[in-house]
Amino acid sequence: MRPRILSLVRLSAAGYALFLGLNAQAANSTPEPKGEPRGVAAAFGNTIKALYPDGKHQRIWLHADGSWDAVGRRGKASSGKWTVKGEKVCMKQSKPIPIPISYCTDFPTDGGVGAVWTSKDMTGEPIRITVVKGIERPEPAR
Repeated sequence: MRPRILSLVRLSAAGYALFLGLNAQAANSTPEPKGEPRGVAAAFGNTIKALYPDGKHQRIWLHADGSWDAVGRRGKASSGKWTVKGEKVCMKQSKPIPIPISYCTDFPTDGGVGAVWTSKDMTGEPIRITVVKGIERPEPAR
């Protein structure tokens, strides 16, 4: 593949990596007060954050209007649309390049803000996923 295409494919894979990890069941979930949103709704207005072994984070934000945006662990932005199909969240990337397929994965239905679980990204690399309260943007690169 040409270097630019390969780079875009890797960026797209990174964007989906977090959601591949969402296939895992919640390994550790902090109880929330009754009435707090659970499952996918708990992500609205909050941050889904994946910690990689190199200490870098990927952040994804799901929005109630069906859109999502993300900042990968290398600081690259991506975005697209998401839907729920059965018990799965499906993401389709539109930026930086449109990806013609959707990626679907389970999202812990009992998880809310504070839910933490471990899984692996698309390449098999272990990640630790957390639903963090609020919109947590990465610090600008120095």
